[in-house]
Amino acid sequence: MTALNAKALDANFDVEDVLSRIRLPDKIRMLTGLGWWHTEPVPDVGIPSVRMSDGPNGVRGTRFFNSVPSSCFPSSTGLASSFDDELAYQVGKALADECRAKGCHILLGPTTNTQRSPLGGRGFESFSEDPHLNGTIAAAYINGVQSQGVAATIKHFVCNDQEYERFSSDSVVSERALREIYLKPFQIAIKKADPWALMTAYNRLNGTHCSENFDLLQNILRKEWGYEGLIMSDWTGVYSTVESIKAGLDLEMPGPAYMRGKAVERALIGQKLFPSDIDDRVRKILEILKRAYASAIPFNGPEEGVDTPQLRALLRKAAADATVLLKNDNSVLPIVGSPKKIAVIGPNAKQAFTSGGGSARLLSSYTVSPLEGITAAAQEIGSTVDYAIGATSHVLLPLLDGLIQQNSGEPGALVEFWNESPSASFLSTYANLQEPLPACAWSTPTLGSWCFLADGVDDTEVNEICWIRYSTTFVPDESGDWEIGLNITGSGNLFFDGNMVIDLSTNPEQGEGFFGLGTVDVHATVKGLEAGKAYPLEIRLSNAEFIGRGAPFTCRGGIRAGAAKYVDEEEGISNAVKLAKESDVAILVIGLNHDWESEGFDRKDMKLPGLMNRLVSEVLEANPDTIVVHQSGTPTEMPWVDKAKTLLQAFYGGNELGNGLADVLFGRVNPSGKLSLTFPKRLQDSPSHPSFGQKGEGYGQVLYNEGIFVGYRSFDIKDLKPMFSFGHGLSYTTFEYSDLQVSQPTAEGSFSVSCTVKNVGKRDGAEVVQVYVSDVAFSLPRPVKELKGYAKVWLKAGEGKAVKVELDRDALSFYDNRAEGWVAEAGEFIVYAAASSDDLRLSTKVNLPETFTWRGL
Repeated sequence: MTALNAKALDANFDVEDVLSRIRLPDKIRMLTGLGWWHTEPVPDVGIPSVRMSDGPNGVRGTRFFNSVPSSCFPSSTGLASSFDDELAYQVGKALADECRAKGCHILLGPTTNTQRSPLGGRGFESFSEDPHLNGTIAAAYINGVQSQGVAATIKHFVCNDQEYERFSSDSVVSERALREIYLKPFQIAIKKADPWALMTAYNRLNGTHCSENFDLLQNILRKEWGYEGLIMSDWTGVYSTVESIKAGLDLEMPGPAYMRGKAVERALIGQKLFPSDIDDRVRKILEILKRAYASAIPFNGPEEGVDTPQLRALLRKAAADATVLLKNDNSVLPIVGSPKKIAVIGPNAKQAFTSGGGSARLLSSYTVSPLEGITAAAQEIGSTVDYAIGATSHVLLPLLDGLIQQNSGEPGALVEFWNESPSASFLSTYANLQEPLPACAWSTPTLGSWCFLADGVDDTEVNEICWIRYSTTFVPDESGDWEIGLNITGSGNLFFDGNMVIDLSTNPEQGEGFFGLGTVDVHATVKGLEAGKAYPLEIRLSNAEFIGRGAPFTCRGGIRAGAAKYVDEEEGISNAVKLAKESDVAILVIGLNHDWESEGFDRKDMKLPGLMNRLVSEVLEANPDTIVVHQSGTPTEMPWVDKAKTLLQAFYGGNELGNGLADVLFGRVNPSGKLSLTFPKRLQDSPSHPSFGQKGEGYGQVLYNEGIFVGYRSFDIKDLKPMFSFGHGLSYTTFEYSDLQVSQPTAEGSFSVSCTVKNVGKRDGAEVVQVYVSDVAFSLPRPVKELKGYAKVWLKAGEGKAVKVELDRDALSFYDNRAEGWVAEAGEFIVYAAASSDDLRLSTKVNLPETFTWRGL
């Protein structure tokens, strides 16, 4: 990267002065990023590159490949289920600290899209189906990030609710639903936190791509809401030159330019654009640069990790607080005393599924699996733990990570690069692997077996088209037959212990991996492996064919290799049932993982994978008191739910998933989470079911037929009972509500709600008081009730406290197209203090004497 010269700016530079000194060609360059993670520098004026990094639940840094390890916090659906603004703020601060360590000025999070369907591939990345909870938790997160001088980037603006045809799909939404459901969380977060950056969505909105939607970016965001931050595109999410610049899209990401650069020059010549249009966009980039200077984060600084006892404690607290107790019929939880034998069963137990897939995934600095966390807690009370997988849940085999080592004995593999084919038959047979190869152009060790080579490679040594060897030794931890899996970006083969076992060089079929750029995943079985024995494993590939396909960014290919011990389906379930029967406590950990929930594709249904439902049913039959832990980012069907007496929703818990879960199971933490999403009994009950994903009406169109009735609003209006309601979550203690009071609304519609909450159980714990508002008489259809506020209160056993929630005009208003703004109609409203959306504890009435309308924030 270009070094700063003697004219480097400082935090006090004058934006207009600097703007006037930048030459027009340099201004045009600044409209597009420098590579994946930086803005373009202008050394002649002293402008350095600003660095950004993916979130939202961690800070990857500037590399997918060989990135500096990072802390992974719980997925957003889990964080929102804490209903804890302070926790979200502390998570934001911790993420900013990691940004500072990685020299990052802009964090690409939080994701604040309203979850429209349980099937959305990135559903786990957003906070909630409810716009108030979504926007409020987002605001707390943003305030935490920006309190440390790091810019937060709220995304994806707007209606980026599905992955199917995500670059072209057209979200056809009524103005009212757009305002009340999909724009509202952004509006709340901008009002309460003022994020310094915003990212546009890939999709179209009512016919026009969001990155060039003048009404969305200029009329609503800039003029109506008064937003003054930087507006950037999602990666490769710009589809026009003139239109996107005129609409107010400041920065095209990533670089090099696809829709800007020379195209901007041509548009200026044709006077479709003018220098003032370019200045308007560059001005915003300079303003974010000024904030970067004020942060004192070095430009082009080194990347380091953060690992402190305080950070680990926060990760653990976040994992526990993101856990929701859904059922505890026989008070099996918490586990007390000293049970002699504890069974841990299930495919989600041995692996730590810290996050969903796609750009949210990162290399965690460390992980604690549920099995590890439970085992550590059991040892402290003198219990033994036995494990059985029962049934598998993966789409792709688990990564080789932890089971591979280099020739030196160090963990990982060696990756070598050549700029031309090292031999005539480099990819073909194992015999050729024994032949010496010429010295490679560049090599590097790597810890893992997921290598997305879009970055992290020395550009001065390795050409864009290259040949790659990944070599390691595989050391299985169990004897038996093993399955090996591979998908790549490029063309290549996998060799195991002297034999080519996977062929992806002969017309490989395209798959969904590596953001849709990879091949399908191919499996092979290797028989009779011995635990602890080292087996040579080598992958050879070339990216020449991939480059020829015209990828939208520079990438030298990708490798994803996995392995798992073969499990006979009948034997696996039989072993699990036997273990559950003979154990004092059985804990069954099931669910989804990043193979099923990921950027790039949507789920096809709400079902648990493979034989998971059968495993649960048979284990519950063998041991009715089995504790079922369900891990996912969004809902699944649970046909066995009535048989399960004890059920926890764990979400994706980040680094400390296992310890956080164990803290809840063994009663160190009294669970206080409440579901941020409605869990339907079946997919057909989901409001968006008739029109989601591939069910779009006509080419590329997705009709938001449910209008404003999203999530619990739909279940209420249809009087349809879900499996678990929005806001539902139990505790190991019991809370009573009393003395609901509501103040008279002011002329601007502000009022307060208060009640007393008492812990009448025997354990200390926290309760979330949810305030819902219902309009009694209205001129347009309205939901039965809407969440408009909440408060989390910690109470010792026997303690009572007054809880107060302040509400404003949002609590009484709806969007009226006729008035082209928000309307609060005079009349009576019912206010509820609730433990969930279907557990309304107290109610009272409030009267608004006069109708009023409003626009803006």
